[in-house]
Amino acid sequence: MYQYTAFDKQFVQRRARQFRDQLERWQSGKLSEDGFRPLRLQNGWYVQRYAPMLRVAVPYGEIASRQLRVLARIAREYDEPEAAVFQTAMEGQGKLGTTFLPKNCAHFTTRTNVQFNWIALSRSADVMDLLASVDMHGIQTSGNCIRNTTTDALAGVAVDEIVDPRPYAEILRQWSTLHPEFAFLPRKFKIAVSGAREDRAATGWHDVGLQLAKNAAGEVGFRVTVGGGMGRTPLIGAVIREFLPWQQIMNYIEAVVRVYNAHGRRDNKYKARIKVLVKSEGQRYIDAVEEEYRQIMEIDGGPHTISQAEFDRVAACFVAPALTDLPDLDPQALEAALQARAAGHVAFGRWLQRNVHAHRNPQLRAVTLSFKRPGQSPGDASGDQLNALADLVDEYSAGEARVTHDQNMLLPWVHASRLFELWQEARALGLASANVQLLTDMIACPGGDFCALANARSLPIAEAIAQRYQDLDELDDLGAIDLHISGCINSCGHHHSGHIGILGVDKDGKEWYQVTLGGSDGSDLSGPAAAGKVIGPSFSAAELPDVIEAVLDTYRDLRERGESLQSTVRRTGLEPFKEAAKTARHRDEPVAA
Repeated sequence: MYQYTAFDKQFVQRRARQFRDQLERWQSGKLSEDGFRPLRLQNGWYVQRYAPMLRVAVPYGEIASRQLRVLARIAREYDEPEAAVFQTAMEGQGKLGTTFLPKNCAHFTTRTNVQFNWIALSRSADVMDLLASVDMHGIQTSGNCIRNTTTDALAGVAVDEIVDPRPYAEILRQWSTLHPEFAFLPRKFKIAVSGAREDRAATGWHDVGLQLAKNAAGEVGFRVTVGGGMGRTPLIGAVIREFLPWQQIMNYIEAVVRVYNAHGRRDNKYKARIKVLVKSEGQRYIDAVEEEYRQIMEIDGGPHTISQAEFDRVAACFVAPALTDLPDLDPQALEAALQARAAGHVAFGRWLQRNVHAHRNPQLRAVTLSFKRPGQSPGDASGDQLNALADLVDEYSAGEARVTHDQNMLLPWVHASRLFELWQEARALGLASANVQLLTDMIACPGGDFCALANARSLPIAEAIAQRYQDLDELDDLGAIDLHISGCINSCGHHHSGHIGILGVDKDGKEWYQVTLGGSDGSDLSGPAAAGKVIGPSFSAAELPDVIEAVLDTYRDLRERGESLQSTVRRTGLEPFKEAAKTARHRDEPVAA
């Protein structure tokens, strides 16, 4: 993990002190609401439907056990709604059926950040001080700036990795943090970096996607895509450079963002993302970027060229931890012992198959701990779970974990001989659901239970589907399925990229849901990133579980041997699924006399 320098620590702590001063001036009336709003947003403090929401940055997903312990403390001691506010929220949600208003917990997002939904602004400065004590903050988790750079949760350990993307992600983080020219862009701006053959960072869906590669001479560089994004207009990024030398990546992104900053629309927030500019201007945008890049290099002298010394300094933080207290065993013997143990413990065997991933070090494994089980919202972890999780991270993963795009937690440094022990402890904490990449390992945004922008609720839908599909044999038979749920068109639940996507919509003040099929984030090797297509009119919340069941039953009826849902949809088209959804919608209607 990157080790904060004395300067880094001082910067974060000073930022926390500045926020305390701003808060106190606002509380005393010396700072207006309009004056305070941008200051709190620049530190990750939103005001949502019922209470403030804090978003904490976790750059490229890497998190330490000491940071998890502080998040656990914040969850237990600060994520507590005021009684009157919570009662109002309960009454409001109660009108809509089952209530999902979890408190005293953290919520992990698809952008590998952490959110809290109930912290009072009056206590926000104390929380910022706690975060700063472990090198955490909310900088650039809000606003029209370059947001948290993300990458593959298996970075540095994946067997298909070409180049470790983490040093580049960290260098980009340092370059973009409070960049004076890019603090007020037309809209928010997101960058993802992947260094593996399989694109697990969903780079095609980002404003800028960076795919590390090596050319014929063995030199490292980036394939650069620009203009991806979800929302009202889902688009996959366009390739604008097939191979850019790694030393020039910041100079080139500087050109990409400068052209966007100069020409992106500011009159309409729905058309302000860079994807709209790239789509409308096409080659003219690319030509403008190349000209800006030429000037940066030839006239300005390439001021952001990465030196080998600077790269080496940052890369030194990302070496594998020394695991000297663990045995050095024959990999084949290790695997044989694991399979023997799995044969005697069916539940462990399932977990080994679904949640344990190959590692570039044959002695080790990467393990996903699942935050997906009935009764717990996707991506949520209680304060007690976080504290116990920190103990597991120390005991089994050298003090380091990764927040994943799928709203789970990955332990990257687990010795294979200790997997059974880890499974037993994780199961006791409710973190060992053997459902990774299966239907119930779904992505869901907080939706209308918390978010003022949402048109509909996500969490009750996620719970209803999870309750219906608890048979692991059935889930295994269905195979890998990405189910993504968004409460509104802003797409925080990435519904466009789900094999099955669910989008909440508002019709005459009531909650309805659209269903899409065939989306992909680009991480599955069966096809590139793509937006799902709608399979019919919107459905009510009561109808939706039956509709999903009808879609899956149709898939089982139509699939060929070994065929995935994605492949079946591509082969057959949408019509059989549209008809199944339509039939399910009318299943409970009375028959006319």
